[in-house]
Amino acid sequence: MDQFAACHGQTGKALMLNCRSLDYCPLDLPRNVAVLVCDTKVKHEPASSKYNLRRTEYEEAVTILAETMPQIRALRDVNPKELENHRSRLTQALYKRAHHVVTENERVKSAATALELGDVTGFGALRRASHRSLRDDYQVSCAELEAMVEIADQQPGVYGSRLTGGGFGGCTVSLVDSEHSAEFQLRVADAYHAATGLDPDIYLCQASQGAGVA
Repeated sequence: MDQFAACHGQTGKALMLNCRSLDYCPLDLPRNVAVLVCDTKVKHEPASSKYNLRRTEYEEAVTILAETMPQIRALRDVNPKELENHRSRLTQALYKRAHHVVTENERVKSAATALELGDVTGFGALRRASHRSLRDDYQVSCAELEAMVEIADQQPGVYGSRLTGGGFGGCTVSLVDSEHSAEFQLRVADAYHAATGLDPDIYLCQASQGAGVA
């Protein structure tokens, strides 16, 4: 996804990507919303092994569900109702992993609709729900990420924050009303340092045109 966005990004737009077909749809980002990336300055050592475990759990859930739904190739082929109907076939851990993926796919579709309608509040709420799912179902958060998201979401003008990337450290992304972006950077940096003793890097970003030939 990172490489795809770097190649096909468009100024002022988000990309909705179908990772199976590689079809994509550019979606307008509201002009009055800033994107703030907050680096927690934390990278936990077990992160790569835990990330690989999540991938293994995902594949195991697909294998089990395909025994009674042979038409599925991935969890993108399962809807929330079907997952609930087959919940008893999965361990609690596998169900939680599958629940995150299945509901996240639904959130992505809802987020695209919210952007098309210019519903920034609804889009932000979906991002908050996404973070809770990553924390509770996929379990890839950590104390520092939780501190950063909690602090960010308490700031004026914030629509929603979530961790990004593989988790277990790294960065969060917050959508903030542009008028509050400078204040956000100062307040979050101070509060995060007070909570963790760490000094974060906070970047004001914007969606830009993808790579090209100069």
